[in-house]
Amino acid sequence: MRNLRHRWWLGAIAIAAIVFLSLVTAPNNPSRLGSTYSRSPDGYGAWYAYMQNRGTPVKRWQKPSSELSKQNQITLLRVLNQPNSGLNYVEKQWVERGNTLIILGVPQPVTPAEFSTKQQNNELINIKIDTRRRAGIDQQQQSLLGDRYGAVVWQEKIGEGQVIFCVTPYLAANAYQDYPNNYKYLAQLATQGDRPIWIDEYIHGYRDKEVRERAGERNFLSYLAQRPLAAALFQTAIVLFVFILASNRRFGQPATLKTAIADNSTAYIEALAGVLQKAQASDFVIDTVGNAEQKQLQQALGLGQIPLERQALIQAWVQQTGRSPTELEQLLRLHGQKRRLSDKDLLNWLKQWRTIRSYVKPD
Repeated sequence: MRNLRHRWWLGAIAIAAIVFLSLVTAPNNPSRLGSTYSRSPDGYGAWYAYMQNRGTPVKRWQKPSSELSKQNQITLLRVLNQPNSGLNYVEKQWVERGNTLIILGVPQPVTPAEFSTKQQNNELINIKIDTRRRAGIDQQQQSLLGDRYGAVVWQEKIGEGQVIFCVTPYLAANAYQDYPNNYKYLAQLATQGDRPIWIDEYIHGYRDKEVRERAGERNFLSYLAQRPLAAALFQTAIVLFVFILASNRRFGQPATLKTAIADNSTAYIEALAGVLQKAQASDFVIDTVGNAEQKQLQQALGLGQIPLERQALIQAWVQQTGRSPTELEQLLRLHGQKRRLSDKDLLNWLKQWRTIRSYVKPD
């Protein structure tokens, strides 16, 4: 009882130390998808530089959506990194006052469309789209880019403003630097109305100084700078205390290793298979396995175990399954030829037999 209580205390101390240190030293790891700070293929650093070079500066928005009410007549670009494309009440009111919100990466269902397509806008510019997702729009919405499967980019008027949606978050990502039309097209969407353009970095985990101070956020270095040395030593002492108590002791009873039981049948089958493979005796395998498969199929059809003629077996299988007779006829013909097959063809032959038997309904 005493040993059990000791282990509970040891485990509780270890868990508390781990949780405490994790909260203190956890790094800020914002999502990079769609961020202008990212140079990864799914980032937007290259498009941000493209806008700067063409003389259309893009500012970075690093505040929550509740702060949007203080901004008027602007365009906000948001590249989603989570499946949430809905507008909250504050955002909807902000759009109604005449602002524009562009949302890239709106979840939509997958369609039979090709994954990689070239879409043309009103100016007949080819834009590369890599997604099978398409949106079905209603009368209140207008398709800006799409095909017969649905819209890729569409817009919706809300009050005096508008919201522009896109099914893919990678419309002008860094991976598309070899497709300048994608960059040009997103720039056209963002510069409608000649308004200041902001790109939302708040959803990627970036906060400006005012927001961080208001939320009381601090990084690890500032945390240590505002704490006395005794606090750091106390934390180190906790970790050392846990290691000293542990002293390589097991947390539980020692487990007894079980002796592996040899499976002679499996070992014999594997050895025989190895010999047949080295001898390239696929014709022997086809003959042996083919007879066994034909016997199992006859039993599944209720025809007994006495081998039937090929045509009689095919007719019985067609009557019970309603399938084409050519499927079974091809397998039986290959069985009769007894020719050698490659390992890949032999595996395909076995899969076909399994498929043939799966069509037979069990009694």
